[in-house]
Amino acid sequence: ALVANVLRNGSVLLQWAPPRPAAGLRGFALNCSWDGTYTRFPCDSVELGAACRDYLLPEAHGSVRYRLCLQPRVAPPRPAPPAHCVEFRVEPAAMRDIVVAMTAVGGTICVMLVFICLLVAYITENLMSPAAGAPRRA
Repeated sequence: ALVANVLRNGSVLLQWAPPRPAAGLRGFALNCSWDGTYTRFPCDSVELGAACRDYLLPEAHGSVRYRLCLQPRVAPPRPAPPAHCVEFRVEPAAMRDIVVAMTAVGGTICVMLVFICLLVAYITENLMSPAAGAPRRA
């Protein structure tokens, strides 16, 4: 069975078990499609060795439906086993990054406002109050 593990950094780890029977297995071909329309991705027509059991798709785009198919390659005259396919969608990372950035900026602004308020209070208390020992006019 072919399994797609979507990682937090936006990459996808594909893992699979060898087909039964494994005799005559020469390798695998990995093909991708995007929303049903064939397009070129880093994993387009990748040839993998017979001992390979996983593949890392380093940069998957968010909010895109992927369909990846793994086709076992066998030595003739044996018929090729059917391709195993998996579909998945990667969470858009941009939104998560925007929320983290906005939270960081908001926290920084709050800290700056606290420092400004403390500075104004210090100036008002120590520099703007009348001198205690000044003589009074009569």
